[in-house]
Amino acid sequence: MDKKTDEFRKRLLETFRIEAGEHVRAISTGLMELEKEPAGEKQAKLVETVFREAHSLKGAARSVNLPDIESLCQALEGVFAALKRQEIFLNLALLDLLHQTVDGIAILTPYAEMNQAKPGQPHTGDLVRQLDKAAKGLPMPKKPENPVPRPDVEAPLMKTDMVRIPTTKLDPLLLQAEEMIQVKIAGNQRAMELQEINSAIALWKTESDKWKSRRFSAAEWNELLEWNEVRLSALQNQVAATMTAVKQDQRVLKRAVDDHLEAMKELLMFPVGSLVEILPKLARDLARAQGKEVELTIQGADIEIDKRILEELKDPLIHLVRNCVDHGIKKPEERTREGKPPCGAIRLNFVAKDNRQMEISIADDGSGVDLNKVRAAAAKLGLRQTAAEKKPDLQETLQLIFYSGISSSPIITDISGRGLGLAIVREKVEKLGGTVSVESQTDVGTTFQFLLPMTLATFKGILVQVRECMFVLPAINVERVLRVREEDIKTVENRETIQLDGQILAMARLRDTLELPAWKNGLAWKKAPGQPEASTMPVIILTSEKKRMAFLVDEVMQEQEVLVKGLGAQLKRVRNIAGATVLGNGRVVPVLNVHDLMKSAVGSAAVARKETVTGATSVKTGRILVAEDSITSRTLLKNILETAGYQVATAVDGTDAFTQLRSNEFDLLVSDVDMPRMNGFELTTKIRADKKLGELVVVLVTALESRQDKERGIEAGANAYIVKSSFDQSNLLEVIRRFL
Repeated sequence: MDKKTDEFRKRLLETFRIEAGEHVRAISTGLMELEKEPAGEKQAKLVETVFREAHSLKGAARSVNLPDIESLCQALEGVFAALKRQEIFLNLALLDLLHQTVDGIAILTPYAEMNQAKPGQPHTGDLVRQLDKAAKGLPMPKKPENPVPRPDVEAPLMKTDMVRIPTTKLDPLLLQAEEMIQVKIAGNQRAMELQEINSAIALWKTESDKWKSRRFSAAEWNELLEWNEVRLSALQNQVAATMTAVKQDQRVLKRAVDDHLEAMKELLMFPVGSLVEILPKLARDLARAQGKEVELTIQGADIEIDKRILEELKDPLIHLVRNCVDHGIKKPEERTREGKPPCGAIRLNFVAKDNRQMEISIADDGSGVDLNKVRAAAAKLGLRQTAAEKKPDLQETLQLIFYSGISSSPIITDISGRGLGLAIVREKVEKLGGTVSVESQTDVGTTFQFLLPMTLATFKGILVQVRECMFVLPAINVERVLRVREEDIKTVENRETIQLDGQILAMARLRDTLELPAWKNGLAWKKAPGQPEASTMPVIILTSEKKRMAFLVDEVMQEQEVLVKGLGAQLKRVRNIAGATVLGNGRVVPVLNVHDLMKSAVGSAAVARKETVTGATSVKTGRILVAEDSITSRTLLKNILETAGYQVATAVDGTDAFTQLRSNEFDLLVSDVDMPRMNGFELTTKIRADKKLGELVVVLVTALESRQDKERGIEAGANAYIVKSSFDQSNLLEVIRRFL
């Protein structure tokens, strides 16, 4: 075969792969629908559709001389012809055989080349003989002979570098390319104009040099000044005209680039149905292998998203379907005993959100996540949950399932048990700039939810400044921007907080979270020029995985379109950093990973407290009143504070404390809440209402740790709220040092 003929055959085979992939998907989808449809008119239409798809695929295979695929399609035709004539009827064994045949074609198709090995090649002859028997109504074995490996698990899926694109998406690209010609012409014209300006300046300089060695009379000076003014005026006119033209070119170019970018985005937008159409069959095969029954339904499959996101989503969705089938759905007899339908339900839903975002949820009606097994697996890996150990928290425990090595499966199989699946899911989703969350109820089911951008090319970002550094925060994670005063920042449970919309919100200082230096050139960092000392400070509210946190920054610059660049293989996974972008002035700015940022903020607060306490060398002074009805607690607090260098007085309850505050000078009050005669909330409210005591710093130390109690403390006017269950002396001293 000559080179030209060989190249033509390769192009023909590539075209066949695309067409075959479409036919295989259509046949597989048709079989899944037939499995759900009882005998009737709709089933007859589905049989006719699948029959036509098999016939078309047979003809395509014959045209490129692929006899194995042709013979399988011909045998398929025979079965569906018999079904049309109602000589045979569908049953589970026949459907299994038909699925086996489609799997065999899917395996053969990617290797449609001469002399190319075919891994996992099915026994074509065996399948054809079984199909011929089925078409004649002969008995079939309960289990298929020589089963074909699933193409989505053991064998490669059909992949190709070619895609079919409708001409309606290509036409705008041609028009935009033609408009670029005008932009090119305009660019050449501006270059010529600038060259003329440059030549005029060079001539001016040459002429000016001739005057340097001469002595001037008054008349000559006037002549020189007039000569310079004429040339300066001419240059100003040329520059002004060129600037006007450049601004117009800039507007045209901006529109052209934006239109072209949007058209290219549309070119890469594909319906999610092209990705998820394999999942119902995958769920069926996995369930059948385990003796289970599962029906996977899909909604929103016509929504279009970036092809690159589709490709990255394939693995996470396959992992989650496996997870639902293996961990969530029980066998029919067990479900029946629990009062559920024997067939388990998995629902995959795609919803387009505002700001070009997409929400994906995959839910099952299974047994839910076994929290005890998850905690046990986490304990084996040494993952400690401080809060969960004291009082198990559902969401904290559920988040553990995303750690590598965590699995609730008692054994390792080809489907689960390695503890890698959900770790891969989170990694993939975060890599795409999205978030993943999970909700679960015992014996009700589990729901996984993604929030993702619909395109990858660019996104909106918020540019912020911290110290001399600039960073970009993805706008998708920014809930709002506001300004707060220093006195609005309160301490609750040893963390800085602000009150927003009636709720207490944890706050972190971005400079501390990113561990930026507090000193520059040996001097303390100062406020920006012109910024008043008592001004409010900008705070950004960030959200990730249904969590909210406030971050204090030095300045919020602007919102802008961001093109993210990767950091390269050497910096593939840098904590808190998702990538980098280049600003219009050429400055490279990091793009922050909000999920990492919120995790780091929790750790940085603890580090900051430790450094503050251990690094303190000077003895603090100040008058502190301790109000506590328990003599043991009162003595302990007094001893801690006096050891730190404070002058301490004590009160046995709220009434005693208020009397002492009115008659003596104190800088700070440390008070219990649950006290006789007047509790800590009442004492704080009374202090804030008093003209003399209204500005006194109040720190509540209490065993009441509910959210309502914390909010009540803040509403009463407390500056800090420390829960005794998490109390240690360094926490108390660090809080007091913030105010004294």
